Amino acid sequence: MLDDVDRGRTGWALLGVALAAAFVFVLYSFVGTFVFAVFIYYATRPIYRRLRRRVRPASLAAASALVLLVLPALALAAYASLVVVSQVTRLTGDSRTDLAATLGVDPAALPAVRSPAALLDVDPQQFLSPEQLVGLARQVGDAVGVLADLGVFLVHAFVMVAVAFYLLRDDTRIARWTAARFGDSRGVLRAYARAVDRDLSSVFFGNILNAVLTGTIGVIVYTVLDLVAPAGLGVPAPALVGALAGVASLIPIVGMKLVYVPVALYLAGLSAIAGFTGVWFVAAFAAASLVVVDTIPDLVLRPYVSGRNLHVGAVMVAYTLGPLLFGWYGIFLLPMILVFVVHFVKVVLPELSEGEPIQPYAVDPGVSPLPEADAATDTDEQPAPAETAEN
Repeated sequence: MLDDVDRGRTGWALLGVALAAAFVFVLYSFVGTFVFAVFIYYATRPIYRRLRRRVRPASLAAASALVLLVLPALALAAYASLVVVSQVTRLTGDSRTDLAATLGVDPAALPAVRSPAALLDVDPQQFLSPEQLVGLARQVGDAVGVLADLGVFLVHAFVMVAVAFYLLRDDTRIARWTAARFGDSRGVLRAYARAVDRDLSSVFFGNILNAVLTGTIGVIVYTVLDLVAPAGLGVPAPALVGALAGVASLIPIVGMKLVYVPVALYLAGLSAIAGFTGVWFVAAFAAASLVVVDTIPDLVLRPYVSGRNLHVGAVMVAYTLGPLLFGWYGIFLLPMILVFVVHFVKVVLPELSEGEPIQPYAVDPGVSPLPEADAATDTDEQPAPAETAEN
């Protein structure tokens, strides 16, 4: 028979398992929300760290970084998405709907309501028959469903921004707590965590954020160019071309050139067929693609990209298979899994498989003890001595 100590430990262990299962269930249910929050954190962290040197407290610096980057980026991405959806709809078919027909109103009766005086002589029955009332109720139900979906989206967006905010503000404190509770004398956990953190920053900030911003810029630039294009020589589906340019930026070396070079050749061919009219537009398209869409985003984001230690092919496979396996958030989740697996194999697996001593600083010379700058990041928000003693 188990003694009291064993029964107590068993009970606590079962409670821990139950809590862990509940946590995993919540995380699984909202995995897309949390993964995108991690992406926002890594995308915003370079700006936060620069603001943190001048702005106090850390909460104000984190909120300012999110407002400066996330809100404008989300607004631009939302605008670009709307333009892309509109472009796809126009290419796939005529989506214009007759509002009167949708609501069940007889179009022949509409002229009668244009005169305010005629409203007194109008029989309401001719506008709202039982069938029309059913159609109106259906439309109201659809509108309520859209509002409900919008509310759910806003809740998810709030959770994303909130998680990113607290990660920005408390990441150093979380790292210290984890190292103090689960660290080892050889620094293996620190080596593994730093390697993962460095490559997640590269994957999220250096690659995906670059693709999002590039695609948004491409949508805007090509849409504006299409507005000033000469007759018969517009950019074919400008929003789609811009979005595809952003996706193609994930491909190493050639990247967006796979998109805008064929389009430029297509426009040049059209211009040649028309007697080389509108050559200026072809030149403007090529110049804008090379300078504004391709070069400038690369030059602006390139200084922040470091530690490209992952195999390019493996990263591309993760980008490609992620959305197929997990949905829209797979483009963030599968690269995260790749980073964790790669550095587990490099740092931890040798000790587990062969019993060799782990030497993280020799394996990764870039790994060093926690810098003093990082250690002083949150000095104004450190817990009181009594709180430290309790921990």
